[in-house]
Amino acid sequence: MSDNTVLSGGCLCGEVRYTAQAAPFAADYCHCSMCRKSTGAPVSAWMDFKAGQLHWESRERLAEYASSDGFRRGFCSQCGSTLTYRSVNHPEYVSLAISSLDSADQVQPTYHIYTDDQLPWFDINDNCRRYPQAQK
Repeated sequence: MSDNTVLSGGCLCGEVRYTAQAAPFAADYCHCSMCRKSTGAPVSAWMDFKAGQLHWESRERLAEYASSDGFRRGFCSQCGSTLTYRSVNHPEYVSLAISSLDSADQVQPTYHIYTDDQLPWFDINDNCRRYPQAQK
């Protein structure tokens, strides 16, 4: 991806829409139990941006849940789609669910985090770097 990359996406019902004005600076698979419960999937895929690179076209229905101290998970209050993850201590950054992209094949994660929490039946079959907890 180049600096001219424009990525668009949103929720399942279309009530929340965004455009990212750049390629993400990181993309990962997260195996933590909170991401699994939040998304209903065995692993989550996230892409990270500077907050200023995102333009929210419509977000009246973007709701947030304080999933842990200092962290917020964003979702559409209409359809429930998982959309964002952010730290209140670092408002300059936001993570978006790769699956929320209109063309989710545009971004591919390059590493796995929280592999200590990985489900034993979920086989990782790639060459991406693995971190037992958060990336360091």
